[in-house]
Parts: sequence; structure tokens; C-alpha cells
Amino acid sequence: MDNHHKRNLTFLTIGLIFMLSGVEYAVILPTIWMYLQILEAPSYFLGLGLSAFSLSGLLTGPIFGFWSDRSKTTKSIILFSNLFEIVGNFMYFIGYSKWLLLCSRLVAGVGAGAGSSIFGFLTRSTRPEERAGIFAAIMACRQAGLLVGPAFNLFLRLCDFKLGPFVVNKYTSPGIFMCLLWVMIQFVILVVYWDLPPMKHDEDHEEEVPLMGSDEEPVLTYRTVVSNQSEASSSCEIQAIQGVSLISNPFKNFSAGREFLREEVVVLLTAQFITLFNQTALETMVTPLTQRYFGFGELGNSLMYSLCGVEVILGFFFVRWLSTKVADRAVLAVGLVICCTACIWCLIFLCNPRGGYGWELTAFIIGVFLQLLGLPFVAVSQVSLFSKVTAEKTQGFSHGVRRSVGGLATILGPLWAGGLTNNLYIMLGMMLALLMMITVMMVLSYDRLTEPRAVQCAQRSDSGG
Repeated sequence: MDNHHKRNLTFLTIGLIFMLSGVEYAVILPTIWMYLQILEAPSYFLGLGLSAFSLSGLLTGPIFGFWSDRSKTTKSIILFSNLFEIVGNFMYFIGYSKWLLLCSRLVAGVGAGAGSSIFGFLTRSTRPEERAGIFAAIMACRQAGLLVGPAFNLFLRLCDFKLGPFVVNKYTSPGIFMCLLWVMIQFVILVVYWDLPPMKHDEDHEEEVPLMGSDEEPVLTYRTVVSNQSEASSSCEIQAIQGVSLISNPFKNFSAGREFLREEVVVLLTAQFITLFNQTALETMVTPLTQRYFGFGELGNSLMYSLCGVEVILGFFFVRWLSTKVADRAVLAVGLVICCTACIWCLIFLCNPRGGYGWELTAFIIGVFLQLLGLPFVAVSQVSLFSKVTAEKTQGFSHGVRRSVGGLATILGPLWAGGLTNNLYIMLGMMLALLMMITVMMVLSYDRLTEPRAVQCAQRSDSGG
């Protein structure tokens, strides 16, 4: 089998992994609250259970990323991390006590940490111009999992039997179901997942000024330049030498401060935090809101979430196409404008709804539509840009840090919104303030949200001739 087919099958397997993570969220979330009530858990255990998963991923993401950067492999890391998903979901199935249930989500969340290794692998295995499209497709796979997950609940809720000493009912069945699915994906990974060699990002240089000859023997020949270009050439030469030395040890001379406190990286990490903070806050708010104003029950909310899932999936595929036409930073700008518009709409029409049921429902639908419309633009562009402005040799660790920032947002977002469902002006006002802040940051740093430094150096070398 040639590398092209191996690459396609590997990417397909990654899509299945992300889809499975979406299915897990969708089958466990609807029943975990009743499950905890049966185990006589206090109400705050729901927040603990949902946050435990994010907390584990937050802590383990950089560790798995560091591991993949040092070992240059991801297959073994994914197989290892999935063991935590298997064990965690089996613990959820057993569910003898509220503490075991809490620990089950904590253990399963460790498996989610391997996502940093996967994003690092995708960065090294794709060309910059195709990367946003690949990321969009992978993110759409998770949304597809969220969409089809409720369909599995239709038959899981009918379970009522014993499996040896264990009771299988509508509360415990999601655990054993996901355990079996993660076991199955292990066999898929073993058969059709390969650790592909890194993609070589060749630049068209003039023969007189090559930046680098080969991995084994660097060629650092530069023609003489005028004095105002000497510093730029020296900088590029230093980066080229460092690039060769990092082949054996990607963390040699690595500094987290230099890597993550650069202006463009701070902007993208802030965008990651604010996007997920607002998204999870809205998810927390929407169910109480629909119940209070529109009388939605379980069926109404399920239909609403399904339609939202369809919109987000279509949005990701639209961004996948759009990313081939325009720069990532332009996609990010469009997404932030849409998100700000959506937040302003919600502040005007949802905080103090008037005009009768029909108008209120229409205003709510438009607000949710706009919020979800902006999500794929921001999510895909900031991940793609982040992969381009951070060092390629430490992509796993960098994406681990990025996902940890996102994990912190998914913990704080529901906590913020949960206490303000009766005071939407404060909740939405804070969300709008955060969006305006990141929009201003993006505008001020727009020129820095570009291709990797190595590419810029290569282009500078060419112009230096």
C-alpha cells in the first residue's frame, strides 16, 4: 500500500476517533444527572462529573503532546490513551457509588488528552495550505458524533437486563456501550493507522541562496547582501541551524516563554479560550431558557440540538471550502464579526423578550443560528493559525497547551453561566465584552497572524537576492 492510501486511511481513522468522542458526550450527558440522583449524589456532583473529564484532558494533553514530539510516533500513544477511555467507561457502567462515577469521568478524560498528539501529527502530515481544510473535516466528525449520539440513546434507554453481577439499564448502558466502541476502535487503529513521515514543506528558492540542502547535511550558503539586510539573513541562518539540531531533540533550547508569550500566539490562545468559554456558557444557558420562555421539553430540546448539529457540520464543511480561497486570518476575522453580531442580537432581543410567542421564538432561532454560524469560522482558523505560528518540531506539546487552555474554558464557562441564567444581561454582556476584546486584539495583531517564521525567512532570503 502506497503512502497516499495509508495517509487517507489514517486520516479516516482519526475522524472515527473524534466522532466517537462526540458520541460519548451525546450518550452520557442526557442520563448522567438521573444516574447521580439514583446514587444519592448531591446536585453539585453534576458539575463535578462534567468538569472532571475536562480537567483530566487539561492536565494530560501537554504530557501526551510532549511524548509524541520526543518519540515521533502517535499510534502507540493513541492506543495507550484509549485504554483509559475503556477503563473509565467500564467504571461508569459499574457505578456502585457516586465517587466511582466521578472517578470514571476523571479516568476517561485522560484518554481525551491524546488529542494534542493527534493535532501535532496532523500538522506534521499536512501542507500549510490544506491544513485548515483537514482540521475542519476532523472537527466536523466530532459534531457528527454529537448528532448521531442521541440516536443510540433510543435503544440504550430500552436496556433492562443483567450481565453477570452487573445491572444494565438506561443509566448504566451508555458506559458499557462506549466501552465496547472504544475496544472496537483499538482494532481499527491497529490495522489502518500508520505513523506517517512528516510532510516536507519545500519552498521554491533560487539556486544561489538555498536555505538548507538535506536533513543530513545542511547547506547554509547565502550570497552577500547589503547592510540593511544582514540582520535578517543572520536570523534566518540561525533558525536554519537550530532546525537541524532539533531533528534529534525537538526540545533542545526550547523555552515555553519564548514560544507561547509571543503576540500572535497569545492572541490565538485567547481566541481559543473565549470561543469555548462562550460556547459552553451558551450550552448551559439554552435549556433553561427554552423551558422558561417556550415550554420545550425533552423532545423539543433534542430536535433543537439535532438541527444545531446539522448547522455546525455544514458550517465546518463551508469553512473547509473557504479556507482554500482566503487566508486563515481573514476567516478568523469573519468569524469574530459574526459572533459579535450574534451576541449583540441576543442582548437586544433575548434578555427582555417582547412581542408574543411567535416573535420571541423567531428572535431566539436567529440568535442561536448566528452563534453557531460563527463557531466553525473561529474554531478552524485559530487552530490552523496556531499550528503555523508555533514550532513544527514541538507541535504535540503546543497543541497540548492550546487544548489545556480550551479545557479550562469548558470548566469555567458552565460555572459562569450556571449562576446567571436569570440575569442574561450580565452573562451576555460579559460574553460580548470578551468577544470585543479578542476582536481588537486580532485587528492589532493582524499582520503577525501569518505563515511560520521558517517560511518567512525563506521568502526573505529569496527577496534578498
